[in-house]
Amino acid sequence: MTHTGFLDHLRIASGPLAEVALAIRHRPGALVFEDETGRQTDLDMRGTEDEIRARHTVPARGPGRPKLGVTAREVTLLPRHWDWLAAQLGGASVALRKLVETASHEPSAARNAARDAAYRFASALGGNQAGFEEAMRMLYAGKRKKFHRQLESWPPDVRVYLEKLAAPAFGSNDEPDG
Repeated sequence: MTHTGFLDHLRIASGPLAEVALAIRHRPGALVFEDETGRQTDLDMRGTEDEIRARHTVPARGPGRPKLGVTAREVTLLPRHWDWLAAQLGGASVALRKLVETASHEPSAARNAARDAAYRFASALGGNQAGFEEAMRMLYAGKRKKFHRQLESWPPDVRVYLEKLAAPAFGSNDEPDG
């Protein structure tokens, strides 16, 4: 997973979290964003360079079966839904996991995720920019050209990164801008 660090409206670094952390280490006020989700990431910058690198490096997966990271939560369904789930091969948990996996690979899910990532980033670094509200309306309306027009006056690094995050939100067959 990659991240990008900004100081004010300038892109400082992009890449693995540990590398971005080291690049912004001595830059108070720098913000780091997860490239996939547009979420801001808080970093623990205490300690030496090696300690920072170790803290923000994702460990390599070793041999053997990966941990699933299963989290038990409550789901509320109607009795007929529970009956259907219970009748599925593998039971309710397997059936629900398969349904979620299938839905998460739908093209609309990727477009929605890209839209939300672009909005999160734009809100953090572009919320005070001219045309912010109209740009977000065009993003959610799928109007690529109008979205890009609203960003023309934005700081270049912010604009380029936002356009990159937003690109999958428009898909290949978005509506003509008219």
